[in-house]
Amino acid sequence: MSCELIKESLEIKCSIVRGGTSKGIFIMENELPKDQCLRDRIILSIFGSPDLRQIDGLGGADTLTSKLAIIGPSTREDADVDYTFGQVSFVEKFIDYGGNCGNISSGVGVYAVDNGLVEAKEPITKVKVHLTNTNRILEVEVPVKNGRALVNGDYKIDGVPGTGAKITLDWSDVVGGITGKLLPTGNPKDIIEIENESFEVSVVDAGNIVIFIKAESLGLVGIESALEIDNNKELMRKIERIRGEICYKLGLVNSWEEAATKTPYQPFFAMVSKSQDYKCFNGIEVKKEEIDIVSRLVFMLKMHKTYPVTGTVATGAMARVKGSIVYDLLSERGKNDLNVQIGHPGGIIPVEAEAEYSGEECKITRLGVYRTARTILDGRVYVNTKNIKNKIF
Repeated sequence: MSCELIKESLEIKCSIVRGGTSKGIFIMENELPKDQCLRDRIILSIFGSPDLRQIDGLGGADTLTSKLAIIGPSTREDADVDYTFGQVSFVEKFIDYGGNCGNISSGVGVYAVDNGLVEAKEPITKVKVHLTNTNRILEVEVPVKNGRALVNGDYKIDGVPGTGAKITLDWSDVVGGITGKLLPTGNPKDIIEIENESFEVSVVDAGNIVIFIKAESLGLVGIESALEIDNNKELMRKIERIRGEICYKLGLVNSWEEAATKTPYQPFFAMVSKSQDYKCFNGIEVKKEEIDIVSRLVFMLKMHKTYPVTGTVATGAMARVKGSIVYDLLSERGKNDLNVQIGHPGGIIPVEAEAEYSGEECKITRLGVYRTARTILDGRVYVNTKNIKNKIF
């Protein structure tokens, strides 16, 4: 750890990087102590957590910006760098290391190139990233010019203003990263019974664990806004109840009640519907002919304002699993084309998805997602030593 005491503060080098539609704080692992309890106290202080506004730290008081990436030399021979993702709570003194963030992962490739962790090669540098949370390998293709990650380009992603250089992420190795199986329950569909109600769900492990349910099963049209979803307390209660039951069924918790505190980040919860016209929060109008399915995804008890990359990967995987809820709702074009176009609250996100079948067993062979990313800031953050009770000295 190379923290330096400056009066009442620790000085730690960090970067702020936008990856896709998320933004995170990137820290080299040698800037932090090896003791995880002490490390997490420092990280919470860096973000200004717990505090709903994160006013005394760098966190943006939003689930899409309260994200951490710890980067270090790879501990695997088949990777270039290690990447540990953390979802930093601004409500509790808690960092969830249980899953992956695909948007931030695109920033890892940029960070690795810009910080000399890999040899920069033009026009494309392939960065093999070890996702330590799930012990899987992600390949990130970063456009490079003059030894740096290229920022400018003509690729547009909905949810981010302007355009940027196109970054390709190959997620084909992440299937079963948490549970060891594409379908954690062994079935393309399951029935979950809660409070005298039955709900049909599909559960997949690809990028993260994601629970899919038909929006209409929850009394929704499928194109509701984040405000409508978040303010529907009965809906959110029911979502967390179903999520808790799945967590218990998969052995992630000892009781469904523990899910909200023990594994708040994942499983994600996606409410899907057939293609339909709708208007995004940013004014973009999406026509049903442009998309193959509509989804609204909840994580950390909030609806995602756009759509997470790992959720995209999971949706793409389930689009190839015959008999799943996603497959049943998918347009005919989406079933036959390489790309699946997913309609989300901020626009459209495509995913390349291919699979092979051996009898009834489905093997995912391709999961490709495109993003843009750039470094926003390189600098130093000052941590108030009072916040970590001086245990570092």
